Amino acid sequence: APASSHRQVMKHFILVQNRQGKTRLSKWYVSYDDDVKRKLSTEIHQIVNRRDYKFSPKETLRYANFVEFRSNKIVYRRYAGLFFCVCIDPSDNELAALEAIHLFVEVLDAYFGNVCELDLVFNFHKVYMILDEVFLSGEIMEVSKQLILRRLDDLDKLNE
Repeated sequence: APASSHRQVMKHFILVQNRQGKTRLSKWYVSYDDDVKRKLSTEIHQIVNRRDYKFSPKETLRYANFVEFRSNKIVYRRYAGLFFCVCIDPSDNELAALEAIHLFVEVLDAYFGNVCELDLVFNFHKVYMILDEVFLSGEIMEVSKQLILRRLDDLDKLNE
């Protein structure tokens, strides 16, 4: 059957890495063994870091925020010193994946108040909780930032 035009963007995995290549968050929706995960993380960092225009030799050189990767696509966006990357199917919409990344970052920013890399490191359990409120099994679960933040507030109250 043909894919529906309203089909969700399927994420194989989500990675958040700093400019040095240290993975600050990873969520795998497809099964990979640990060695493959490490290799994928390294390869993806090399690709997105090399394509980052702020560090390219020619300041005018700009790349799209997505690239073919093996049999899939990597969609990424850099916020401050962090690269937010998702691996999607080749037939998925790159712009929808970019919007999903942006929603996740907006929720992180609203939750932590100007989120930074240290928030991801020291509050990783909360970051994964936020990720699970936005994505479920690699698909977008909720698109309303206000509703997500309300749910997170409710979860925080339960944990007190």
